[in-house]
Amino acid sequence: MNRPFLGYGLGLRAQHFQHVVDTRPDVDWFEVISENLMVGGGKPKYFLHAIRDHYPMVMHGVSLSIGSTDELDFDYLRALRVLASEIQPEWISDHLCWTGAHGFNSHDLLPLPYTEEALEHVSRRIQAVQDFLGRRLLIENVSSYLTYRQSTMTEWEFIAEVLNRADCLLLLDVNNVYVSARNHGFEPRDYLDALPSERVWQIHLAGHTDNGDHLIDTHDQDVCDSVWSLYRHVIERFGPISTMIERDDNIPEFSELEAELAIARQLAATLEHGPETQAAHEQCHRFA
Repeated sequence: MNRPFLGYGLGLRAQHFQHVVDTRPDVDWFEVISENLMVGGGKPKYFLHAIRDHYPMVMHGVSLSIGSTDELDFDYLRALRVLASEIQPEWISDHLCWTGAHGFNSHDLLPLPYTEEALEHVSRRIQAVQDFLGRRLLIENVSSYLTYRQSTMTEWEFIAEVLNRADCLLLLDVNNVYVSARNHGFEPRDYLDALPSERVWQIHLAGHTDNGDHLIDTHDQDVCDSVWSLYRHVIERFGPISTMIERDDNIPEFSELEAELAIARQLAATLEHGPETQAAHEQCHRFA
């Protein structure tokens, strides 16, 4: 399958709506949070369409709960399909996790046990969602803070097999790999090297909070040096992949996010073409 390359994007947040409409910044594409826009109208929808007229978009969800034992929520999926028909996203993504059971919503992205039973369960559900939406789904690896004694395989083995059985695609969150690796004591490059390259269609880069003995995926900090180093490894292994910066709290001025996104652009450019300019080299050499 041919992987499209959108370039370098940002998460579209309400704080920046007016700035994007007024200035049309040099960003290749935007990712929107699906649930924030599943409404009939209003100001968010106005800005959504004004921005969509000039930029490609992808939709990213947080409520699919694909790993739950509850029935799939087809009211939610219908609303998701309506939104997709409005903005025609390049793709739709959600998380490989569960968010609740028995009608209770934890409002958190909870990891799955890595077992054959969970593998079969989640693969069937992804296939059902894809059939309903009429398109392939991108699933995202989540950060985790616990493991299950029942697990019989590694997270990366589990993900690779889900991608194969469900014939879906991967949104690779490099920060989540780093956070989980630090929390559970595995080598993050082992994880990255085990992924099927043709299934990796998007990358998230984000910051986290370091609490010493554990990390929390907070999306409220700049991308750290260690995550940039892993991103370099990803691009070396997989080639150019549509990449974006995620920021959900402590959101800075748009120009600061553009500057951070420029690091990803320059880092990828030096790997593809060599250090074409001294400025690019100076920006990227500390991540080598």
